[in-house]
Amino acid sequence: MRILRPVFLPLALVTLVLTLSACGFHLRNALTLPPNLGPVDIVSGNPYSRLARSVERALAAAGAEIADPDATDVATLNIRSERWAALPASLDAQGRAQEYTLRYAVVFSMRDADGVDIVPQQAIELARDYLAPPTDSIGADSERELLSRELEREMTASIIRRIDAVFRNPQLRSAE
Repeated sequence: MRILRPVFLPLALVTLVLTLSACGFHLRNALTLPPNLGPVDIVSGNPYSRLARSVERALAAAGAEIADPDATDVATLNIRSERWAALPASLDAQGRAQEYTLRYAVVFSMRDADGVDIVPQQAIELARDYLAPPTDSIGADSERELLSRELEREMTASIIRRIDAVFRNPQLRSAE
């Protein structure tokens, strides 16, 4: 039995690597932005938008230059709207909501410095279900807050992926 253990682990690792490579699995490449894009300004209707700051950090991490507030001739990522909704998904015997669906919808677009659409206006909607027993309001509030932060992280990633898709495949750009 002791002899099999040292042989089993390397064999299992080799099998795992071969299986993953055979199925076509590969890590996602990092976001690629064209060098001629120039500085990017993130505009949001909400000056305190956590999503706008998160997208700004993600673009900076991808190598984008973030524009100064007074700069002109910059590409603009416009977060046109952010909407949150918590809709009851199930009720208990007394008609009180037990489970909710938390929805987060964002409409955004991106234009280059010349005003040409890079990413046409589009909407992304994410949703998560959570339990909120009427007898445990403190736990429900903290769970909702955790879910909202998770949805913001996922929304940032979705926006970045859509921008990346356009730069990787120029055919996705709107007609100029």
